[in-house]
Amino acid sequence: MFVQELEPVADSLGLSALIAALPLVTVLVLLGAVRMKAHRAGLIGLAVAVLVAWLAYGMPLGQTLSSGAQGVLFGIFPIMWIVVNALWVYRMTVRTQHFDILRRSFGRLSDDPRIQALVIAFCFGALLEALAGFGAPVAICAVMLVALGFDPVRAAVVALVANTAPVAFGAMGTPVVTLAQVTGLPLDSVAAVVGRQTPLLALVVPLVLVGLVDGKRGLRETWLPAVVCGLAFAAAQFVASNYVSAQLADIGAALAGAAALVALPGSRKPAAESVRTAVLTGVRSEDLDTEDPRPEVLRAYAPYALIVVIFSLAQIPAVKDFLAEATQVFDWPFLNVTDADGNPVGANAFTLPLVSTGGTLVLLAGLLTAGVIGVHARVAVREWAATVHELRFAILTVTSVLALAYVMNLSGQAAVIGHFVAAAGAGLAFLSPVLGWFGVAVSGSDTSANALFGALQVTAARQSGLSPELLAAANSSGGVLGKMISPQNLTIACAAVGLAGKEGDLLRKVLPWSLGLLLVMCLIVVAQSTFLLGWMLP
Repeated sequence: MFVQELEPVADSLGLSALIAALPLVTVLVLLGAVRMKAHRAGLIGLAVAVLVAWLAYGMPLGQTLSSGAQGVLFGIFPIMWIVVNALWVYRMTVRTQHFDILRRSFGRLSDDPRIQALVIAFCFGALLEALAGFGAPVAICAVMLVALGFDPVRAAVVALVANTAPVAFGAMGTPVVTLAQVTGLPLDSVAAVVGRQTPLLALVVPLVLVGLVDGKRGLRETWLPAVVCGLAFAAAQFVASNYVSAQLADIGAALAGAAALVALPGSRKPAAESVRTAVLTGVRSEDLDTEDPRPEVLRAYAPYALIVVIFSLAQIPAVKDFLAEATQVFDWPFLNVTDADGNPVGANAFTLPLVSTGGTLVLLAGLLTAGVIGVHARVAVREWAATVHELRFAILTVTSVLALAYVMNLSGQAAVIGHFVAAAGAGLAFLSPVLGWFGVAVSGSDTSANALFGALQVTAARQSGLSPELLAAANSSGGVLGKMISPQNLTIACAAVGLAGKEGDLLRKVLPWSLGLLLVMCLIVVAQSTFLLGWMLP
């Protein structure tokens, strides 16, 4: 048995925390200063975490390696299992050109570029974030906006800023699932608090988007569609995350926001030519005027409808219980750890949800999608293999970061840092979102930031008397605002619209919005930690 200690280095909490921070500092410096590839930085950080756990914290090498192996397995299944299958569905729609049909369908909803930005970047981007995440919404939405005639820089900025409110529940709830796993908090509790923070961003972001597209005139003329879209999105995200399923939060929000826009008569009104001339300064795609047969349009929407239906059915209690029967729970080999109080940690046992996990449900939707849009079985398998190959470095990054997080959590490194940070007292509520923001800014992933800092936030919260669920959720909610300035996302946006090498220009345009919205989130979390907004917490 390995018992975690709070002062393993020279009987000093400060020195122990300093040594425990080495893996995190290593990763952040390699990513932010050295500009090393994320998967390499993750592997080096993992090696440092193993050495610290073994040599400084006294965790037996066998248990240390076993901790990392558990993190690797969790990174592969269910985390990347979700992402691979979701991106596979998208690749099949691109191959059959049904994605182009979908793009043209969006273009016909309204000729007003400000409304198009809301439909594509905010609503459809949220749907893509729900299905895949990891930069896919930014790339795809930016390309669609350029095809509609948006200037490449404006398209990239709009896509980056829009990719905020849905991120915490992206990839079928992967960030909050990871957060619950590494903190030991119930998923429903964590998702409920995040679902009472990020919807507040959704009220603001649509207004920011129409302002980015058309300045003060955009706000003056299209504030109502922006507010209606944001309200519908926020309400659906809140309801789904608190009362239905975290995995359906973004899907429901995206569909509700789009439906509200379509239902609002003013959003279908033709835009003034002066608006189109001022905003659409790029080259419009020639295929936008192509008339698509109605059956093909329905088939283009079918993959997303199938995912919604399958996930909705999976939430029916009888179906949920049936799917859970295949879940395997077993003692993790070579691992016997207790915390400083002598209580066994949850990682001693491992839960493997073979069928009920989001990735398996998306796989089922993908198989049905292949039949609906006419993809041959051989081609579907080839596309799945190509998806795995495309994501190979993302898989390596996620698994190495989660292995690092598990080693830090189980050896006691995260607990020691948390006890040390707790000295900030009430100031933790303000700093908590900043830590998540910083983690996503350098790693490009809310999932990675939650894995790195989630346990630390919970430990610090318990030591300072704050709500563990609040600070854990704040890590994820603050993190979503770092996504638009992460080097990974900036590079993806530039590559998508043909601005390679212009990442610095984009950063200067989106950084003020990232910092401004972060300040709003910090104030929300502080208010939720007091009587001002404490009533919002479940």
